[in-house]
Amino acid sequence: MFNSITNLFAYEFMQHAFIAGTLAAILAGLVGYFVIIRNLSFAAHALGHIGFAGASGALLLGLAPITGQFILTVFAAVGMGILGERINRMDMAIGIILSFCLGLGTLFLFLYNGYAGQATIILFGNLLGVSHHDLQLMTWLIIISLVVMSIITKRLLFTSIEPVLAEAKGISLFWMSIIFVIILATAVTLASQVVGVILVFTLLIGPAAIAIQWTQRFWTGISLSVLLAVIIVWLGISLSYCTDWPISFWISGLVFGLYVLNSLIKR
Repeated sequence: MFNSITNLFAYEFMQHAFIAGTLAAILAGLVGYFVIIRNLSFAAHALGHIGFAGASGALLLGLAPITGQFILTVFAAVGMGILGERINRMDMAIGIILSFCLGLGTLFLFLYNGYAGQATIILFGNLLGVSHHDLQLMTWLIIISLVVMSIITKRLLFTSIEPVLAEAKGISLFWMSIIFVIILATAVTLASQVVGVILVFTLLIGPAAIAIQWTQRFWTGISLSVLLAVIIVWLGISLSYCTDWPISFWISGLVFGLYVLNSLIKR
């Protein structure tokens, strides 16, 4: 047992996988909680698909996929932030835009003459292939995001639950929305490195949804959301190492299993 755990961390790519997975899980668990209480689940799902066009476009330009994905996702997120509360009433428009971005990403991959397996990596993630550059970028992104979140958390919670009262107190709903969706775009980009753009919804929403069902207080719920996300990612990497099955499968399977189990217990 001890030898198996030691072997798990004996390889550099496994060390990178655990570090990158932990970073992505922390931000996903934190941001996912606010995504649910702000009713932005579909918008978060759309950002993952929009990032597909950015990642494939970056490949075409000879850039790292994570760079292109982050740029386009942030650009799209700012557009959603400008819409503010209206974003919840524009599911049809968002659906059309994300469908177009998927088609655009397919075109970019068609024009790309490099390794065809990059499509699978973008769609379903490749945590075991995280490079030094990707790891450095992810570290800086999460540090900046956590610092900003620590500053705005109370006001963000206030505007999420009582937007009218918060605005009357002088808190800008517009800038709160803009700042949050940029952090959301960052969380989507990092989570995509773990499970890919197709399954990003799993890591971003799953742990938070389970935590909200288990808890009633904000700080308890958000802490549990982060803890669940980290544990699920660690278990997913470990099970993938033991079985040679995809990490994204194990993470989505664990989230699904926990959610079903929790629903049965609640019922």
